Amino acid sequence: MADSHDSVSRRGYLAGATTVGTAALAGCSGFFGGGGGDTLSVAYMPIYPDMQHFIMQEEGYYDEIPAPVETTQFSNGPRIVQAYASGDIDVALFGIVPAMVVIDRGIGAKVVAANIQEAMGILAHEEFAAMWDPEDAAGSFAQWEQEQGEKFTFGTFPEGSVPDILLRYWLSDVHGLEPGGAVDITGPGGASAVFNGLASGSFEGTSIMEPVPTRVAENDLPYERIAKAGDFMPGQPAAVTLMSDEVRGTDAAQEFVAQHQRATEFINANRDRAAEHASTVIGSETLSPETAKRAMDSPLSNFISDPHLIEDGTDTFAEYAAELGQTDARLSIDEIFDYSLYDNL
Repeated sequence: MADSHDSVSRRGYLAGATTVGTAALAGCSGFFGGGGGDTLSVAYMPIYPDMQHFIMQEEGYYDEIPAPVETTQFSNGPRIVQAYASGDIDVALFGIVPAMVVIDRGIGAKVVAANIQEAMGILAHEEFAAMWDPEDAAGSFAQWEQEQGEKFTFGTFPEGSVPDILLRYWLSDVHGLEPGGAVDITGPGGASAVFNGLASGSFEGTSIMEPVPTRVAENDLPYERIAKAGDFMPGQPAAVTLMSDEVRGTDAAQEFVAQHQRATEFINANRDRAAEHASTVIGSETLSPETAKRAMDSPLSNFISDPHLIEDGTDTFAEYAAELGQTDARLSIDEIFDYSLYDNL
């Protein structure tokens, strides 16, 4: 369907497309599932791993897509899941776990691109970092409890989120420890809540992505990175691009993925400029250009588009998502990914 419209004008292409697909999602009036009419509706979150969106918006890459693009910012993944369920959006840049939730609910959509890989770092209080022995994690946490009189507590995003699952995997699969045993895990909220919790000493460590580790360093908070995802889960998934079934067979879908890849290439060739775009879209009060640029130098800032690179890590995340009740069933790789658009680039 998509390949036959290359020479058709934008408006003509869309007018023809609307006759093809009465949307499968209730309430949709146009070919595209979200927003109705001719518009391609794109959801994103104001988070560093959604960097491709910032570039596509600020560099004008969305203008290359053969459909008008409407972008909407959401505060968290569950809100995007709700919008998908209501048929309000076509494409979303957000976490791999909420993307799985959308698919598990029977909403026709698949991951067509990765945004970043190996994005999580494990931070711990400097006093713990001094006693940390990766060959004897249990002994390190036991020593902390003996000296401090209480168990070590990690604070991160809510249970079942990407940072939470990565932390649980690191504790159990890498070090053989169960949360609630040698250590406790609490979920204060998003990145700001985690940063504030670290600043106030509400917990002693976290699993988190940029720019929080950079902000921790800038504010001279007493925490050190004791592990990073790339060391123990190569290809760890984080933010991805999910696209509805109604869109994936169109020229707009193929061009979207092409511009996503173009944005990734821009990021990796123009790190400072990309950081400035992130600050502009997120807001300089929340993320200053200086902090954004420093975060680009982090080993956690691994921006990609190729969804194949996160396949193995996604399979692990699918297992944990099911165990933690985020999905009713463990999703297969075939249920999660559509590689065809990326492979056709």
